[in-house]
Amino acid sequence: MRAILVSHVTNHQASLDRAFHALSDPTRRAILARLAEGPASVSDLAAPFRFALPTLLQHLRVLEDSGLIGTAKAGRVRTCTLKREALAETEQWLARQRAAWEGRLDRLDALALQLHKEENDHG
Repeated sequence: MRAILVSHVTNHQASLDRAFHALSDPTRRAILARLAEGPASVSDLAAPFRFALPTLLQHLRVLEDSGLIGTAKAGRVRTCTLKREALAETEQWLARQRAAWEGRLDRLDALALQLHKEENDHG
């Protein structure tokens, strides 16, 4: 049972690592922002950028390998779609981190207020 849990955690961490790697590049974030509006062909995604198609294809490969997008080919047209469930996993991880840090900061604030009160009471 423990081996299954460790494997799940390891797979989840690897998935998060791939997602954050994909999100670390502004071009890939721009592609994701465009795909948030709906599916788009590779040529539509390439239009705003000033680099060669192979460079865009590398970015799309990183996004697809991370699980953030899916692609489908119909004839000569490859269409990309956003996989919202993969983004949801990343958002959930960030929400857990935010909640943990907010709790820590709330406790630190309470301690600072208590120390300030004690200092005023004694001095």
